[in-house]
Amino acid sequence: MKNKLYKIHKLIITVLILLSLAGGLFVTSGTAAAETGDGPVYVLEFDGAVTAGLQSFLERQVENAEDDNAQLFVLVMNTPGGLVDATLKINELILNADLPVAVLVAPSGAIAGSAGAFILVSSDIAAMAPGTTVGAAMPVAISPEGTETTDEKTVQFYASHMRSMAREQGRPEDLAEQFVTENLTLSSREALEEGMIEYLVGSVPALLEALDGTEIEKQGITYQLNTRGAEIKETEMNLRESLQNWVSDPQIAFLILMLGILGIYFGLSAPGTIVPEVSGLILLILGIYGIGLFDTNTTGIIMMLLGAGLIAAEIFTSGFGILGIGGAASLLAGAILLPTEPLMARDWYSTFLVTVVGTVIGLLIIVLVVAQRVIHSRRKHKSGSTYFMPPDKGVVVEEINPNGMVRARGELWRAHSSDNQRIPKGTEVEIVRAESLKLWVRPVQNTESQNETAK
Repeated sequence: MKNKLYKIHKLIITVLILLSLAGGLFVTSGTAAAETGDGPVYVLEFDGAVTAGLQSFLERQVENAEDDNAQLFVLVMNTPGGLVDATLKINELILNADLPVAVLVAPSGAIAGSAGAFILVSSDIAAMAPGTTVGAAMPVAISPEGTETTDEKTVQFYASHMRSMAREQGRPEDLAEQFVTENLTLSSREALEEGMIEYLVGSVPALLEALDGTEIEKQGITYQLNTRGAEIKETEMNLRESLQNWVSDPQIAFLILMLGILGIYFGLSAPGTIVPEVSGLILLILGIYGIGLFDTNTTGIIMMLLGAGLIAAEIFTSGFGILGIGGAASLLAGAILLPTEPLMARDWYSTFLVTVVGTVIGLLIIVLVVAQRVIHSRRKHKSGSTYFMPPDKGVVVEEINPNGMVRARGELWRAHSSDNQRIPKGTEVEIVRAESLKLWVRPVQNTESQNETAK
């Protein structure tokens, strides 16, 4: 009996072991099948500085590629450098993406300078077109006097970061470090010989042809690429990303910041003008965002609060439309930069933006109508209304010698004899001219006698 139970027990254990092994084989087979690349290839091209707008655009596209089960993401770049904060976030995005990310420096003659070198080193697949260059990644600080190298501590930090990424991606650590510490530059052929890049190709189709059948290991997962003839998907920046990209361009951001400071300075120097203060404040916030001191979320919220405050100020004060226009512009910019909340539906943001744009247009129409009415009223007053026009004739009620009083249109006016002669009380006079509320007069009969003499 014991032997029989023992045999049954042993049989059960054997069956469990076999089932476990079979399950492992099934899971392994399923995983391998899932990581075999049959999806589309997403391609993003950019030419210019690395900005917060590019970062947002890249984040959206990588997310779309992951949702679409894309087998590869290709970033084609030509950049002289850009913002440090945006560059580091792009590095983080590439290293943690759930699909292989290739970076291609193209076309021929393009460069991957400074920030571009960081992005190239962080990529899973690095490629350059013939005649391109990478390197010169020593960080610099921008000031009114120009650019200057940052302190040694900062340089060493970014050199260590570059070395760490190169180690993670299997690239020469020493050369990557020298990009930062010595402003090392490499041509595309030198980069290929030194192992900094894996492919020397001139275009995206050539890269996809070279990658077909390649296996890429990332975060413990092996991806097999079937890129020959794969569907290629490309998109453009949306309005939010375009605004971010323009404002956060280092040169434009610095110019906007300076204009904002000058606007506030002139506004404080000539209080009551309103225009310099409002425009300066808006430009100052955008400039601070552009140079990277404010993130997109903070800037969007600040701009919307500023817009609401300026519109409220327009309602309760006589801003002549300037506060309202500034508030509308600030509100619109804030809505465009409003942070995307993962728990909210994407359609909600489109509806919200349309609502804000409609509100802004309505406010602008109201402000322009009010401003037009004010301007028309002022012009009408300058041309003269019947209330403020001096009278044509009057009667002396207090002898003018040479000053006195006359009654005209039921009102009493201070009067002065135009020829400094005495004019008795009760004399009808005509007004020669008026200054402020004082009239220069002469007797009416003088004019009549002069006419008789002329006849």
